[in-house]
Amino acid sequence: MRYLNHGLLLLPTLICLVMAFRWIIEPATVAPEFGFDLGSGLGRSSQIADLASFFFTAALCSIFALITKNRLFLVPVLMLFSIAAIARTLAWLVHDASFASQQIAIEIIFTLLVAIAFRRLGSAA
Repeated sequence: MRYLNHGLLLLPTLICLVMAFRWIIEPATVAPEFGFDLGSGLGRSSQIADLASFFFTAALCSIFALITKNRLFLVPVLMLFSIAAIARTLAWLVHDASFASQQIAIEIIFTLLVAIAFRRLGSAA
């Protein structure tokens, strides 16, 4: 059972770690993958910091949950992915943004994987 929890969290954790480091190391390459140009000045700083922190937080909280066997570390991860999917949908509904079906699907899949791991991981200790 323990290996199943590791497996459920492995994919989102590794992808988040890679994305976090990419935002720090090569933001000009990553920004177009998210559908926008890398800003300049304070905007660039905000893009890099906010997106790197999103991905680092998700990855590190997942790692902490696995190391400590405390599923409460997965709550921020669940919040990050589910709120991102909801906010993307609201951006489409309210602000005339393009419907980001691929990104929303990934966020929902990651939310489901982490939710399953949350249920299977030990008590909240």
